Amino acid sequence: MRKLLLLAALALTASGAFAADNACEAKAAEMKLAGAAKSSFMKKCEKDMKGAMPMAAGGATCEAKAAEKKLAGAAKNSFVQKCQKDMKAQAPSAQGVCENKAAEKKLAGAAKKSFMQKCVKDAGSN
Repeated sequence: MRKLLLLAALALTASGAFAADNACEAKAAEMKLAGAAKSSFMKKCEKDMKGAMPMAAGGATCEAKAAEKKLAGAAKNSFVQKCQKDMKAQAPSAQGVCENKAAEKKLAGAAKKSFMQKCVKDAGSN
């Protein structure tokens, strides 16, 4: 239970990839993984954590919210998946963000079209 609380605290206080790395390291240590199994787990965990990072005010991740609610097993998995899906739906689209940037720059016509194409392309590669 202490480890779960420690993971939740790390997720809430640390930022970005650092938090994901620490949380994944802790999970790997808890599961006593080593070698290829650990590196494979770390890649998957970090990828999953990146998907969980964009969250609501307060910086809590879906995993941390599930821990706060003391969910486990299938209930936790279901909650986290729904939470991540909801967060992606609430996140502004690349098109909308680029539209706002173009409006701020007061672009029109071919300049706006060119800017929008580059902006959306750049947003898609991140």
